[in-house]
Amino acid sequence: MLADFKAFSDETRLRILTLLEGGERCVCEIVAALQMDQPRISFHLKVLKKAGIVKERKEERWIHYSIRDDDMLVRFLLLATWERIRDDRRVTADRKRLDEFNRNRSSHRSGLAGIGNK
Repeated sequence: MLADFKAFSDETRLRILTLLEGGERCVCEIVAALQMDQPRISFHLKVLKKAGIVKERKEERWIHYSIRDDDMLVRFLLLATWERIRDDRRVTADRKRLDEFNRNRSSHRSGLAGIGNK
């Protein structure tokens, strides 16, 4: 239980949780949104996973994280957290970077799909 509260005590972890509010995210998306290096993000995700707040799913070489929604206490803490920091300027900037990253990734994929059709 104490690990749950400790996991909520770091700003970076709160920002990660806010990104996960929108659904499952690949580590690469979180790295791009927060503009931090991958080992640092992975450390924070490990803390959140150990606390039972997030779960992971592996797909080939990628790891995707999402919020565990089966624990009512965690859900309550998340709702309180999101309500408190939803309009924070850093969180807003994180979301914009995430959207831009995903737009660029989508356009890159569609461009690669067209290469084989020529």
